[in-house]
Amino acid sequence: MKRKQSIEHVRWDLALRYRLIETVAWWEGRLTTGHLMQSFGISRQQASKDINSYLSEYAPKNLDYDKHLKGYVPSKTFAPLFIDDSASAYLHLLNQNHERSPHIDGLALAYAHTEVLKVPDRSVRPEVLRPLLRACREGLRLECEYVSLANPVAETRLIAPHTLVYTGMRWHVRAYCEKNRDYRDFVLSRLRGEPDVLDVSEHGIDGDVGWATEVDVIIVPDSRLSAGQQAIIEIDYGMHAGQLRVASRGALVQYVLQRYQIDASKVQSKASAQQIVVANIDALQPWLY
Repeated sequence: MKRKQSIEHVRWDLALRYRLIETVAWWEGRLTTGHLMQSFGISRQQASKDINSYLSEYAPKNLDYDKHLKGYVPSKTFAPLFIDDSASAYLHLLNQNHERSPHIDGLALAYAHTEVLKVPDRSVRPEVLRPLLRACREGLRLECEYVSLANPVAETRLIAPHTLVYTGMRWHVRAYCEKNRDYRDFVLSRLRGEPDVLDVSEHGIDGDVGWATEVDVIIVPDSRLSAGQQAIIEIDYGMHAGQLRVASRGALVQYVLQRYQIDASKVQSKASAQQIVVANIDALQPWLY
């Protein structure tokens, strides 16, 4: 219990250096003071102090010094305290930091063998985001100009935003719309001008039923696939007992399906193209559009 409490209260800047220590040691197999020096612009003395404090105060059995390699290597009992040592977590790190991590000593080698496709850079202007953040934080109404495919001419909307949402391809804000008298999603790149912050709204997050409703999207292999093919799909998606349960809010179900490239309105003619389907699509109908 004492160790856990000390980890929770470690300084933020020091925790970042401890995370790099564990990441480089575990995934690259060799840690030196040079990794910390180059990544954080600190002296060799400070880098050595950080490694020593990591070992003496938090994880005395995690690293062994290898005289031949002239660096620290993960011990046989290595148990990370500051990172998730799963492969998916490391791949996620590579994806998130693809632009800057080639400049982080220790991760640069991994990036020499990594290619990440960029998603479109949706234009979200600071003068739009700042008032949105304030409105979400303080429960305020906004007057804004908004365009949509149904109405490409900007029109004034009065909204009460409560949460920013990233779908994997674009950002939108969940907000109460006074025109529709309901909670809707507004794509940030379709807001025009600069929103005006108004007064406090009576329509907060607590009134958003779609947001408060928790549902599971149950994904299974296409039944048209052979047993062997279904087994491959199960492993691909990390399914258990032949299914993957994705927790979602009712208001976000449509975006979950989009992330998994599932079109609830049609079925691919070839099972090899479809691969996965939603087993509980009827239960999700209230959240589809």
